Amino acid sequence: MNKKIIGRAVRILITVIAIFLVFWFTLPPINLRSSDFYNFAVVSLIIIYVLNFLSLGGVTEAVREGGDGVSAEKLKNTLKSMKKSTKAFLIPVVLIIALSFVATFIGSPFFFSSVYKDLIVKEDGDFAEDIVELSMSQIPVVDKDTASRLGLRKLGEMSDLVSQFEIREDYTQINYRGRPYRVTSLNYGDFFKWMGNTSNGIPAYITVDMTTQETELIRLEKGIRYSPGEYLMRNINRYLRFKYPTKIFESVSFEIDEEGTPYWIAPTVTFRIALWSGRDIDGAVLVNAITGEHVYYGIDEIPSWVDQIYTSSLVVEQLNYNGKYQSGFLNSIFGQKGVLQPTQGYNYIAINDDVYLYTGMTSVAGDQSNVGFVMVNLRTKETKFYTVPGAEEYSAMSSAEGQVQHLGYNSTFPILLNVADRPTYFMSLKDGAGLVKMYAFVDVDRYQVVGTGTTVDEARSNYITKLSAESDVVIPDDSDSVKTETVSGTVADIRQVVLGGETYYYFSLTDGDGIYSASLRVDPRLAFLSAGEEIKITFDPSAAPYEVSEIAFTVYPVEDMPSDETN
Repeated sequence: MNKKIIGRAVRILITVIAIFLVFWFTLPPINLRSSDFYNFAVVSLIIIYVLNFLSLGGVTEAVREGGDGVSAEKLKNTLKSMKKSTKAFLIPVVLIIALSFVATFIGSPFFFSSVYKDLIVKEDGDFAEDIVELSMSQIPVVDKDTASRLGLRKLGEMSDLVSQFEIREDYTQINYRGRPYRVTSLNYGDFFKWMGNTSNGIPAYITVDMTTQETELIRLEKGIRYSPGEYLMRNINRYLRFKYPTKIFESVSFEIDEEGTPYWIAPTVTFRIALWSGRDIDGAVLVNAITGEHVYYGIDEIPSWVDQIYTSSLVVEQLNYNGKYQSGFLNSIFGQKGVLQPTQGYNYIAINDDVYLYTGMTSVAGDQSNVGFVMVNLRTKETKFYTVPGAEEYSAMSSAEGQVQHLGYNSTFPILLNVADRPTYFMSLKDGAGLVKMYAFVDVDRYQVVGTGTTVDEARSNYITKLSAESDVVIPDDSDSVKTETVSGTVADIRQVVLGGETYYYFSLTDGDGIYSASLRVDPRLAFLSAGEEIKITFDPSAAPYEVSEIAFTVYPVEDMPSDETN
């Protein structure tokens, strides 16, 4: 066979392999609306050009042959071919770069400020009606940093796992069985640990109850076989790319359904403006992390157990557009009448089995006050704006820290609650080691009104007391009381659990399917309670599980107790 044909075939093969390797590691969508696709095209052209340049003999060969008396004609032809090849390479590269500049310019807010503004649509909301007052047992006290520390501690207790796996740091906040949780998957410790464990997959994931700080390592019968930690086709990003080559994906996130089955949620991106401007979400692919089964859902078809489809960064970006371009592009630069921006931070709150992103909206003048705040449903992007002027979050954090400045505690970013029909910031106060030591409630309107305590109940009680001292603040009569119910029954089963260093007892009654919880602080005699005993309890029916505040036991009077004496 002709050597030139063999050489050309080898170069083509090498070119194909090189381009495939670039695709394998960068995973661009084969989609003309993706800038990553054009970047991939430019890199591919460079590969083709370099290999084609080498195929012409190159400068090295020309110089070498010239030293042996190569003809001027042959050198001229070589240089001519190189020039032609360079031109063939530069034309498409220049066209791609020009297209990128044009597409970005045409899709800029200068031309489409009204469309940018409407990427997210705010509706006015009623704070007292939309945001119900939570039971104290339902208030999340764990932020991402604390969840990470709790997860590391839990993994450290598992000697069979800690040497082989590590914890992914992207804890996703979800609603799981009516309670706020943060969940994350494990990951292989390194390449060699992946080689030793990949056949069985990742054996567990971590859950952190954000209200009780209870942390569990959930072991799976069959391991997680699809994850970002895989190196080959089971890498979740590569798996999605080869299954959906044209889809543009946001970053995947880890969630579990109501049965505890782990899934990867991969939102799909669309662009509302020009070629690749006005980024938005139009659906999501749900991948069973164990089996790899996958289903694409349109944005209006996504199952209700999924909590986060719109990423926080995308929501904040769209809120920025909405606040900035309310009166057009020029007003956003000159005059800035009515121009708003989200505050430099956000948090999450669970409402009606959905997770909402909360952030304040403030003037671009940066006057350390909010004109209101927004709540954005991270599954549907339903957005409500509440006109509640008051201190912005960092001012409230400083106010809470000032109450315990002698202890040197630092505040977490607050969440917004309804307390006594008043918008109220709630935050945890941590020591230098990152451990939660106290809690604080801060009034949004009057951030000098602060209630702190070592428990959530104590902090709220102190907050209500200080609010009551404000002469022009009306506190509802039942604002410092919890609506309770009282039942009597026989204990069916009882279990002991230690949460945050405190002992709790979870039990059920024979005449009901509810689960009740009570700490030893309610009554020390709980330590001796057993199945079959008759009790009478007072509990908060809005909490899950039902939180017992008072318990009465069936006790024999001393004179009626059976005697061991025999006649």
